[in-house]
Amino acid sequence: MNEKEHPDTKSKYNGFDRSKIMTPVVSEHLMKLGCNISYPGNKKFAICLTHDVDDIYPPLSHRILSGLYSLKNKDWSGLKKHLFWNMDEKQESPYINFQKIMELEKKYNAKSSFYFMTAERDPRRFRYNIEDIADEVKLIVESGWEVGLHGGYYSFNDIDAIKREKRRLESVLGREVVGYRNHYLRFQIPDTWELLEKCGFKYDTTYGYTNMVGFRNGMCHPFRPYHLQSQQWMDIYELPLHVMESAMFDFAKPHEAWELIKQLLEKAELNKGVITVLWHNNVFSCPFRDRWAEIYEKILQYGVQRDAWMVSGEEIYKWWEENGYLLYNQSDPMG
Repeated sequence: MNEKEHPDTKSKYNGFDRSKIMTPVVSEHLMKLGCNISYPGNKKFAICLTHDVDDIYPPLSHRILSGLYSLKNKDWSGLKKHLFWNMDEKQESPYINFQKIMELEKKYNAKSSFYFMTAERDPRRFRYNIEDIADEVKLIVESGWEVGLHGGYYSFNDIDAIKREKRRLESVLGREVVGYRNHYLRFQIPDTWELLEKCGFKYDTTYGYTNMVGFRNGMCHPFRPYHLQSQQWMDIYELPLHVMESAMFDFAKPHEAWELIKQLLEKAELNKGVITVLWHNNVFSCPFRDRWAEIYEKILQYGVQRDAWMVSGEEIYKWWEENGYLLYNQSDPMG
């Protein structure tokens, strides 16, 4: 989008009222009421870093595009890496790149969450067997990062499917999984929260836009959903999702994308909030998406400059459970 070419986009982005979705109106109201929010080391705000692992093997379209980019740049090693990674006995998919991502984050004293799929069905293609990368997945947790479940496309309203997928991932990890995000951000309120709660998840981070960035429910803070039928606060936290890179780059060029993200980060800092960002793992190994990866590193750099706490969803949940909203008393609904 170009505001000079389309004057009406000053107030609207992708059909959304920008003034509404770029401002965390609910969080601002809570801060005015007197919420007392703190973070480890007196950090000013938090950035929750997350990665959905949709693929560990590049689909054909990605292989072709990466190959063309490598040819264009006369990058012969890149050509082999992206087109012929499975031709040798030692198959090394470029999308099994978790160590690369962790090394990048380590440079900025940051950690993140990786959400892996274990569903057997998918509307597009076979994804992967989690058992094939068991060692890599265990290494993520051993390194201090988080592994969560990326629920299948058909699982958001199916408790048996969620239980199966959770058990399968936990069997590979050898430990409990507490974090969840559903594939394609499919979600049904309040049913999915209810199912996740029954399955033992401690937090979800699905609630965000699939075609825009911003504060979908006016919140830049985690919260416990309120169940209208039972009239009780649910025993699960929602970490709202604010930026999914694929949604953002559908309508924004890189320089526009960074300005949007910067606005969200500034709002989070003003409200001592949490900004949740999602960058798929494949972005960090796609020559045709190198600008996307650059924007992610800019977020890390900004976080260091502005003294942000940059961590996984699990760390956010744990901190919030112990030190979250302190309004006027512990009976406050947001506590």
